[in-house]
Amino acid sequence: ARNDIVKEAIKQHKAGAIITLMWHAVPPTANEPVVFRQIPGKSSPDSLASVQGQLLDQQYKDLMTPGTEIYKHWCAQVDTIARYLKKLQDAHVPVLWRPYHEMNGDWFWWGGRKGKKGTAALYRQLYDRFVNYHKLDNLIWVWSVDRPVKPEREFSYYYPGNKYVDVLSLDVYGSDFNQTYYDSLVRLSKGKVIALAEVGNPPTSDILKSQPLWAYYVTWAGMVRNTLEKQYDKLIDDSRVLWLDDSVYRKIVTPYRLSCGLSPLPVSLRPDFSGLWAFDEEKSVLDNMGTGNLPSMLNINQNKDSLTVQKTFIEEYTNPRISVDSLILDGTETKSEIFNSPVIIKADWNSKSDTLLIVSKASLNFGGRTIQINSEEKWSLLDNGKRLSIDQTSDSFRGKRKITMIFDKR
Repeated sequence: ARNDIVKEAIKQHKAGAIITLMWHAVPPTANEPVVFRQIPGKSSPDSLASVQGQLLDQQYKDLMTPGTEIYKHWCAQVDTIARYLKKLQDAHVPVLWRPYHEMNGDWFWWGGRKGKKGTAALYRQLYDRFVNYHKLDNLIWVWSVDRPVKPEREFSYYYPGNKYVDVLSLDVYGSDFNQTYYDSLVRLSKGKVIALAEVGNPPTSDILKSQPLWAYYVTWAGMVRNTLEKQYDKLIDDSRVLWLDDSVYRKIVTPYRLSCGLSPLPVSLRPDFSGLWAFDEEKSVLDNMGTGNLPSMLNINQNKDSLTVQKTFIEEYTNPRISVDSLILDGTETKSEIFNSPVIIKADWNSKSDTLLIVSKASLNFGGRTIQINSEEKWSLLDNGKRLSIDQTSDSFRGKRKITMIFDKR
């Protein structure tokens, strides 16, 4: 999977993301692949073959002693990872690199060892191998600890020193954003960046008021939906929290992107209308024609330069009617049909690129005479993307019509 990870990192970096990688390192007592946890009754203490578990004291001593077999094996494993990080270096992708995470805990083979030749020394050994031996200069070194819920997990026992650390980070689950953890990390950092490298739930706005120095948080995979949508809405509205589509973020990362050989991100991000949308009669502003000839459901698939919308119309005397329009979002004319009559549609963005403008002209044949129906629509997203608003002005044999349709995202 590592080649795929490298490709995805490059792709997301170009799209505007900041890349962070961590490493569940295989113990130097085994070869890949290994299990994550030890299997009861099947794990030999002298040949640990899982990420979780502990090396024997002599094994750890040998690991920290150049020339031993276990040290040589460790070097070979590290060198394998270095080759993939080198691919990112060649692609000019900086990486927030977080090795040997949660090192003050005793559940991973590298962690929980205090003293001169303990876990902090192993971190420095890895730093030396990557930076001085492999000459990797695209790594931003993120030192990672877990909550110090026991005295032996005090942060300072495992700190390798400011020379080897760019970011000090804490992992927090169960929303345990204890103020003492934060204060301890701030004191240890001496002005360096601090971050939440793993969380189950992001810090709330109230937490950020009392703990303002957190630079970023990363929600562990599969746990994004552990946080309610209304709680995310509060973070979206918090001026201290930046998202990829925020214009402020897009401006401040410009020097960073230029130094990586990338062009600035467009400051105004076009909305994405993709999704399933249900007509909301109560929130819509209609006329005396009510919901006549209006879609009850929109199924929209939007790509960078095109949009396909499937409309479902409820009919009183037969099955629902389905129509599909495919639009090019640059003003190019596209053709569709309504009641077996031709429709010409043009779609383009407004000057701010936050509203989609759609103009359609239909020629309907009724009883041997042609009737022109012209329509203009303005599409925009409301309530942080939860609602689609379509302002429609039309002109037909039934007269002029000016309405606002509101659709709720399903």
